[in-house]
Amino acid sequence: MPNTAITIKSLEKKGVLDEITNIISSYGANISYTHLFIEKNNLGSINLELESINNLEQLLEDIKSIDSVQSVEVHSSLNDIYGKRIIIFGGGAQVSQVAMGAITEADRHNIRGGERISIDTIPLVGEDDISEAVEALSRLPRVSALVLAGSLMGGKIAESVSNVKSEHDLVVISLNMPGGVTKIADIVISDPIQAGVMAVMAIADTAIFDIKKLKKNKF
Repeated sequence: MPNTAITIKSLEKKGVLDEITNIISSYGANISYTHLFIEKNNLGSINLELESINNLEQLLEDIKSIDSVQSVEVHSSLNDIYGKRIIIFGGGAQVSQVAMGAITEADRHNIRGGERISIDTIPLVGEDDISEAVEALSRLPRVSALVLAGSLMGGKIAESVSNVKSEHDLVVISLNMPGGVTKIADIVISDPIQAGVMAVMAIADTAIFDIKKLKKNKF
């Protein structure tokens, strides 16, 4: 059963979230994703993705019956809209080259293959900053692949990559550079544009291959 995404606008009051989640729980639905924030008009925006809903219309009516709730809207899930997600970490021109390769290949799959693959980049340098960003991947939704694009990555970064890989089904591609990251990446690629292309191909439904069989190869 596909996920159902809903956005609830409510007054910013204590206990509203508890009321909402209690109603959802009473329907036996599972909350697979949530994002909450306060809008500038002091309304709370609660974005939820729900699994296993058997009576969506009645669930929505029950949520609307909460005094603090102003509105409830139904949307497509983020996975349907944005699809699988590739993250690129590193610094300088290499990040832009990886992104170019990934965007070009994703464009081909998204338009011709009917997929949704999105690319996120953040230029980062420094062991602590990159390590922290890698660890934060476990808190980001939809991440399917990580590309590390730098001139030197090891130490804390390698430890963080290893930790994230042990907890999540994540493809990791590294540029060919000094440092321990290359030893734990699924594949090492010298050309940054090719690294971006390979990241998309590794997770695309329309051109999928087992990248982990290539683990010991360098390109």
